[in-house]
Amino acid sequence: MAFKRLDPEDFIVSVSTVSQPVWTNGSNDLTTYFTSSAQRLDKSGDYYLSVFNGPIGELSTETQFDIAFADKDGKGTTAYNAGVSLENSYSKTIYGQYRSLILEDEDAVFKFGGIEQNSFYILNISRARYKEKLLPGSLSLVLSGSGDANSNLYLTDNSLDVPLPTYFGTQRAYQIVSGSFGAAHSGTGYTAQSGSYGLFFPDTSIILLNAKALDLNNIQGINLGTEYEVNEDGDNLTKMYKAISGSANYELNSEETLSSDFVFIRARNSEFNYSENPSFISGVNGEVVYDYFINNPQVYPTSVGLYNDSNELLAVAKLSRPLRKDFTKEALIRVRLDF
Repeated sequence: MAFKRLDPEDFIVSVSTVSQPVWTNGSNDLTTYFTSSAQRLDKSGDYYLSVFNGPIGELSTETQFDIAFADKDGKGTTAYNAGVSLENSYSKTIYGQYRSLILEDEDAVFKFGGIEQNSFYILNISRARYKEKLLPGSLSLVLSGSGDANSNLYLTDNSLDVPLPTYFGTQRAYQIVSGSFGAAHSGTGYTAQSGSYGLFFPDTSIILLNAKALDLNNIQGINLGTEYEVNEDGDNLTKMYKAISGSANYELNSEETLSSDFVFIRARNSEFNYSENPSFISGVNGEVVYDYFINNPQVYPTSVGLYNDSNELLAVAKLSRPLRKDFTKEALIRVRLDF
């Protein structure tokens, strides 16, 4: 075993981004949708509806995203119980939750394309589906209207149409518009009366869909029919689920930033040509087995170990194949450490 101290110029740090599909099994298009009747009947079903990629009970079935509904005035859902104010409902609690999470101001209001709206749907991507954040420009969500393909609404974020994202509090955000893969089909992609179709937050994997925009007729919306009554369960979660599953076209990718340390190991022609392997030396005195190895040694390194100043092994890099080394050859081995 031979050691060599690395110089500062032997190290370099590189940063790169890697994108991959969000949904289970490496698919960027979610085409199968299932819900759980047990979850609907459970208390959590009053707050959100989980969407799975397969029937409950199968080993490959996993949560893909959750659907929730929020209203500033508590409309569209029932109150917690008859003994509290009718305004204290599930939708109002959810509105306050996302206002604190996104706007970071209890007095702020949500605006979609510059127009204030009190009601919106939330598509919250399961945290297990991605490593760091969602990839702007990869969203392609088709919402089904009355079942007629001509009434489908094609939505995406507008990351390719704007030079910089909008910031809500400290979070990046893009407007959701009528379009595909990061660009509007025409103009801004907004509705005439209700602003944009929603907001896309790639860093927290949250998609907000403007309920008023979706309730427009088939020229701009899908006639979703959101319920806005106080203390009445309008089954809004099911309406959104049917709109998504009806088209079975929901594409989304994630993005991860990888920082890599590259270490360059240089073996000059005069270095690392001898070995302590028993096939190379023999006897208590370490005699060379073959005389011609004295002046013309040949070794085959298979790995490189990285040690600290305390002689502690920190990492091992395995070569793809043994490397022939003698006095007539030099080697440059590049080791990549991802973190």
